Amino acid sequence: MPIILIASYILNFRDLIYICMKFTELGIHDDLLDAISYMGFDNATPIQEKAIPEILAGKDLIACAQTGTGKTAAFLLPILDLLADLQGGETTTLIIVPTRELAMQIDQQVQGVGYVLGIHSIAIYGGGDGDNWGQQKLALTQGADIVVATPGKLISHLNLGYVKFDTIKFLILDEADRMLDIGFYDDIIKIISFLPKKRQTLMFSATMAPKIRTLTSRILVDPVEINIAMSKPAEGVLQAAYLCYNNQKNDLINQLISDKPDYSSILIFCSTKKKVTELARSLKKNKFQAEPISSDLEQDKREEVLQGFKSKRTRILVATDVMSRGIDIKDINLIINFDVPQDAEDYVHRVGRTARADATGVALTLVNEDDMYKFHQIEQLIEKEVFKIPMPARLGEGPEWKISGLNRNPRKGNFNKRKKGGKQGNYNKNFRKKF
Repeated sequence: MPIILIASYILNFRDLIYICMKFTELGIHDDLLDAISYMGFDNATPIQEKAIPEILAGKDLIACAQTGTGKTAAFLLPILDLLADLQGGETTTLIIVPTRELAMQIDQQVQGVGYVLGIHSIAIYGGGDGDNWGQQKLALTQGADIVVATPGKLISHLNLGYVKFDTIKFLILDEADRMLDIGFYDDIIKIISFLPKKRQTLMFSATMAPKIRTLTSRILVDPVEINIAMSKPAEGVLQAAYLCYNNQKNDLINQLISDKPDYSSILIFCSTKKKVTELARSLKKNKFQAEPISSDLEQDKREEVLQGFKSKRTRILVATDVMSRGIDIKDINLIINFDVPQDAEDYVHRVGRTARADATGVALTLVNEDDMYKFHQIEQLIEKEVFKIPMPARLGEGPEWKISGLNRNPRKGNFNKRKKGGKQGNYNKNFRKKF
């Protein structure tokens, strides 16, 4: 396949842009080197620099790094290189992920980059029709080189007895903390019971919670541990918050979007599927190009909505947290948190959907009086006090910032000074001009 066509497959493989290590020094397969070189990927991230040599050396690995740092490339490139030296025709690699969207994305990346090596993959996930099940069964029984799967659907196939994973050499758990949050611990353990004990196991997680430690001790052997810096939004993200009452949120979002016609790609996160549906309906009523996406949609519809947003046919996507991890959509201008996320780490993942690959973006959070303490916890995590923008006059006053033990008022300017110098004053002026 000509390299120019390969490029069309991996344009969304933005993890690769971070790679700067000299692959020629690592013995990476020449065809992989050609594809990477053609795309001009020269800049590295710490997770790739640390993980790739260990994977190539055959070590088990537990790596902790937030979304957007290049984790997919950190495991996929060395695995493809290792598979290039193996005989095809057997399933040698199993990648387990929490969502169907992430499964499809990784499968597409394998198809694009792995094609030059004759490596094939299949994505196993729920929500399809009978034909989809038949295609999955055929691939599982005939031996795709790499299987990328969500736990529930893979177990459905395993329970029927026709899946044989005795040739698996590599197991990767991507977004492991997310899978455990969803409740997939028992499913993961059951899947692993079908695999050979002698294998290389790689676990990637955004956090190193106690339950991750428990799983690590159970399924990894003498693993190398990699921890990459505390989770923080990228420097290119301009962050701010509005203190508002719940009944002001819809009007505020409508005004923010109306005031910024040049923002062509906007992603709004809501805490529940019901809110996603209601907000998307409200935006459509106001003549905005908006679509909801959540697990309530059939798989075909979810793919259609996601593709519409990626191609800019849909300007606004309203989503639950299923979209906050592992999905790479380039050039998102604005992230709006309709609700403060329950977990401070989830804020980082949501905000990480913008300002990808050294770009810039804006992230706004709507904070009601009940969510102020949660938002304060987020500020502690990211070690930054986020600028609070006054509510537009026509929408009325919002609640005052009140947290037990915190007496500073952000509207008086004191709250937004950096603890360690910097140009926070200029940062705030930027937001006053923008919003």
